[in-house]
Parts: sequence; structure tokens; C-alpha cells
Amino acid sequence: MQQNIENNKDHDMRSTDAMCINESQLEHKWYHKMKYLVLGILFGIVFVKAEIVSWFRIQEMFRLQSFHMYGVIGSAVAVGIVSVWLIKKFNIKTIYGEAITISPKQFNKGQIFGGLIFGLGWAITGACPGPLFAQIGAGTSVVIITLLSAIAGTWVYGYFREKLPH
Repeated sequence: MQQNIENNKDHDMRSTDAMCINESQLEHKWYHKMKYLVLGILFGIVFVKAEIVSWFRIQEMFRLQSFHMYGVIGSAVAVGIVSVWLIKKFNIKTIYGEAITISPKQFNKGQIFGGLIFGLGWAITGACPGPLFAQIGAGTSVVIITLLSAIAGTWVYGYFREKLPH
């Protein structure tokens, strides 16, 4: 009984501020995850070729000198909106038949502070956390400092999580 209460409490907490409630419960062999490595490498190549990981393109965006990054981000937002709408409308399941849960999110002031800190870090470093590995793979080794800083920031957030506004 106590275990059930703890599981429900954990699920409720994770569903309010994270996307990990859709974690698969299926057991797979270790090599099953190799497809994610291949897709990640291909995604990184696309990022490099499209100049999405280019420090200069990111600086152009923050200086309002180019539409390139706004076009990429706007396209991603549009695809995301349509995808979530389709998942909700047609109750789409994963390729393994598991349900996809999209919990309603509530706006709070912590999102403003977090967004400002994230944007400031993005503008200073010229690197969003997603393409850090693509930048490193493209030979921009100085980004390793940004990666280590992102890991440290994640640890600090995890340490102070209970005291922060959510």
C-alpha cells in the first residue's frame, strides 16, 4: 500500500514538470537502443549541415540580423503543435502499443526565470543544450566547457529542486 502511494506521488510530481511519465515499461535487449544512437548521429549531421549549431547563426539570431534560426525554431514549433494535436485527437499510441500521456501544464513564475537563465546562457555560449554534442562532433571542442556547465547546472537544479518555484 505504501509503495502504491509513493508511486502515485512520484507520478503526480513528474507529470507536472517533466515528460518522463511516458517512460516505456517494456524490457529490451541492450542493442535495441542502438537505433537512437544512429538517429542521434543523423540528427547531428543535419544540424551541422543546416548551420543550426553554428555559433555565428545563433549570434545573428540574438542580434536580430537573420531569420535563419527563427525559421528553424518556428518550423519546429509548428511541427510540435500539429504532432501533439494529432496524438490527442486520434489517441495515437507508441509503436509498441503503449498509451501516450500528455498532462496539462500550469504556467508559473519559475518558467519565466528559467527561460531567462536559459536564454542568457544560450546567448553567451552560442549553444543550446540539444546540439552540444553535434557541436563537439563538428570539432568545436571549446563547447566541452558549455557541456560541463550544463551538467553542473542540471545537478544544481536537482539539488535545489524542492526549494524552487514550480
